[in-house]
Amino acid sequence: MTYVLSDIHGNLRRFESIMAQINLQPDDTLYVLGDVIDRYPDGIKILRRIMQMPNAKMLIGNHEYMMLKAIGHCKDVAEEKENTNWRQRKIWYRNGGMVTHEQLKHYRKDTRSEIFDFIWKLPTNLEVEVNGIKYKLVHASPEENYMANYWHSEDYKDSREFAVWERWNETCPVPGGYVLIFGHTPTCFFHNREPWSIWKSEKAIGIDCGGGFEYGRLSCLRLDDMQEFYSEE
Repeated sequence: MTYVLSDIHGNLRRFESIMAQINLQPDDTLYVLGDVIDRYPDGIKILRRIMQMPNAKMLIGNHEYMMLKAIGHCKDVAEEKENTNWRQRKIWYRNGGMVTHEQLKHYRKDTRSEIFDFIWKLPTNLEVEVNGIKYKLVHASPEENYMANYWHSEDYKDSREFAVWERWNETCPVPGGYVLIFGHTPTCFFHNREPWSIWKSEKAIGIDCGGGFEYGRLSCLRLDDMQEFYSEE
């Protein structure tokens, strides 16, 4: 079975609720579309768990991207005092990064290096085919849209930054032959349903149901039969 989820945002209770429901088996695959960290206090714990799962694949989200920009080049807390990018750190903190940073301070230098090495190598997109349908998995937007429409823009440094930040909407293109699956933008922007639920159209599926917010919930979609799973409080 193939599962996709996104935007866990450090909420261990919701993550464990989803994992208990899907009961992931060794021959299953779990795709995590970024934003494992920030806002809630257990982002690093969840991230390390995903790192140890042989059947989990992850994309970089804008929150992992912000952390790298702020402190990803610092080996330990001592080095942070001299080499932190303070402008990027303020941006990260404004978006819920302080709780993640506090977590990191409790890890040894070698563990911290493993975490950063893992995140630096994360892709911005993955492709998977289930039941003859090809899916393009992204955190926010397909990089192809940057090359087609934004390469001349000053809003983004490059296509990687675009892919983790630019909010996809129904007016945006989808790479030919694929159904797009994305996180980052809460599904309440696409349909007015409470509690928040997965949004689907013919060309795209949004799966960020506000797991990083008190009034939201974490969602997971099984692509084999389109069954939806939601965290239970």
